[in-house]
Amino acid sequence: MDYVLKAEALTKMYGHHKALDNFSMHIPKGAIYGLVGKNGAGKTTLLRLICGLQEATSGDYTLYGVSSRKHEILNARKEMGAVIETPAIYLDMSATDNLKGQYRILGIRSFDTIPELLKMVGLENTGRKKARNFSLGMRQRLGIAIALVGNPRFLVLDEPINGLDPQGIIEMRQLLLNLNQQYGITILVSSHILDELSRLATHYGFIDNGKMIKEISASDLENSFRKSVRIEVTDGKALAAVLEQTGQPYKILAPNVIEVYNRVNISHLTADLEKYQCDVLSIQDREENLENYYVNLIGGISHE
Repeated sequence: MDYVLKAEALTKMYGHHKALDNFSMHIPKGAIYGLVGKNGAGKTTLLRLICGLQEATSGDYTLYGVSSRKHEILNARKEMGAVIETPAIYLDMSATDNLKGQYRILGIRSFDTIPELLKMVGLENTGRKKARNFSLGMRQRLGIAIALVGNPRFLVLDEPINGLDPQGIIEMRQLLLNLNQQYGITILVSSHILDELSRLATHYGFIDNGKMIKEISASDLENSFRKSVRIEVTDGKALAAVLEQTGQPYKILAPNVIEVYNRVNISHLTADLEKYQCDVLSIQDREENLENYYVNLIGGISHE
């Protein structure tokens, strides 16, 4: 597989604290890679390392096959755009003038592509409006536009939807999907809003205490989700007795509500419950989601 970014045994120390601990990562070309972890897990430290804002204590990573220990990594990073923590924008300048500033920093003399870039992020109609008068979502999109100056093939985003209202979240989601699907940009996005991340990501990496706990594709993750049936009855003890007799795995959620972790033959179940004069009140098919998976995954790891 062709990887844009690979990290092996990456460690970052701050005094005696290991922000990253023998960390590994593999981001395929063309992916939207969701980096999942709680605050303090090491997400931002990782992003700062790969953007060249800090150096690793030990270990290595490669960007487009170029080792971070080689001088050529500087050229490889030119193929990467990033928004770490908050967008670096000038509030007293328009979107166009902010982009012109970035063009000058990168030594790009022609501003001909600015209108296209503004259209790409949905800011083509902002005119001379200053960034201080933008909504938070507009500022985030301007930050991404600045990161896209120079046509990078890899985009790194740290919590891009944090603090956005529902409309801003939808606009950001559509923007990232468009950048990935229409322009072929590989995206690494760190986020703790797991429901939204599940609508975007093609691959996931779960980080905890500076360690990569698990990497998995979205398709494999969906296939691994545990399916269940939630059943509410008039007599929970009767339902438990029937499930025990048939060997079904289950969990009691409330006195008359039980979660069954297997396919249930409703006809047979209701017939068996009739013997106990127990009625079925409701049946709901349920499926594990990203948040459940993450909690079970991290909760199952021993932290020493």
